[in-house]
Amino acid sequence: MMSQNSTLNFIRFLKSNWNSIYQEFKKSEEVQRLLTSEKVTTVFQPIVSIQDGSTVGFEVLNRPENTRYFPTTDTFYDYVASSNYVFQVERYIRDIAFERYKEQVDANLEYSSQLIFLNIQPQVLADPNYQSGITLELLTKHNLSPDQIVLEITEKEAIVNYNQFERVIEHYREQGFRIAVDDAGTGYNSLQTLIHLKPEFIKIDRSLIRQIESHPEKRDIVELLVEFAWKTDTKVIAEGIESNSELTSIKQLGIHMGQGYALGKPKPNLIKGTLPLVRQGYLPV
Repeated sequence: MMSQNSTLNFIRFLKSNWNSIYQEFKKSEEVQRLLTSEKVTTVFQPIVSIQDGSTVGFEVLNRPENTRYFPTTDTFYDYVASSNYVFQVERYIRDIAFERYKEQVDANLEYSSQLIFLNIQPQVLADPNYQSGITLELLTKHNLSPDQIVLEITEKEAIVNYNQFERVIEHYREQGFRIAVDDAGTGYNSLQTLIHLKPEFIKIDRSLIRQIESHPEKRDIVELLVEFAWKTDTKVIAEGIESNSELTSIKQLGIHMGQGYALGKPKPNLIKGTLPLVRQGYLPV
């Protein structure tokens, strides 16, 4: 039985923390509502070969409906990453991503062999439930193959134990999955991730690509990443390409693939990207 002092302390705690407790309750409630009512939109953004303009694959982006407590997609995923809902949400998101991709492929078989890039939190990959084959189960459900899937490791949640995580990554590679490191070049953690995980793809963060043609320091960093990729037989993808001048610069640097509004916007349907023409011809080599 609680003592009178304990009861008073508990009441004081509730009063002083009521707002944060209420906010947490409402956010939790909104997560459940978004999932049970399927208020999540799926769009596909093409990833394009810088050399020949072919569409290599699509990044699948799942965007929950904006709400009072989650006014942007980032606020939703940031909350989920630090909550008890991370695995429930990840499974749900993965399921609808595969389902909606397969619907598009069934309507147009020319997209059946293209790569699917999926963002994933590092802690999800390390979860024993996911290691036991839930992702494979979902792929089988939708008649997709692991060798089509590229798992993008984001840097929002830092990897603490690289040795343990390397073993987890090898487990997924043995099943046929490939790995991409997202937001490369933005900090020490992402460089550590490149060294330890040896990804098949490096996605250079949009902050380094934005106006790269007029920022020599950005170009220098990207050149180092491209050189690293060349030595490790890794493919490089530039994110956030929005202008022909940015596109010209990254082609000159030898980047393999690109993603951004200049090549193709995220759409609810699978639509090939395009490599813009510049002055009557393709971008210079």
